[in-house]
Amino acid sequence: QVQLAESGGGLVRPGGSLTLSCAASGNVSIINTLGWSRQAPGMQREFVARVDDGEKAVVAFPLKDRFTISGDNAGNTVHLQMNKLKAEDTAVYYCFARRPSGEPFWGQGTQVTVSS
Repeated sequence: QVQLAESGGGLVRPGGSLTLSCAASGNVSIINTLGWSRQAPGMQREFVARVDDGEKAVVAFPLKDRFTISGDNAGNTVHLQMNKLKAEDTAVYYCFARRPSGEPFWGQGTQVTVSS
């Protein structure tokens, strides 16, 4: 089993920045990807960004000019830096951990609200 601890959510004004962090613990040797998805009210969960093998960063194309993701070399922690936030970025952000086979692990989610 893998446990995911998320932190960094909150309320931010439009145009502001926020950093989300996710730390994996437990049997981390089985995972090869850590990342983030988000789900806005009434919408499907969507991919935001991920780090593969502790170093290869991938960000969803529509977010690439505002969001960046980084991870530690061990691949156990990722940080999602979100800049120039918009109201439409308001969502619950979920950390996920993938393994070569089997279902991914999910964190409990952290709320990000962008509002003036």
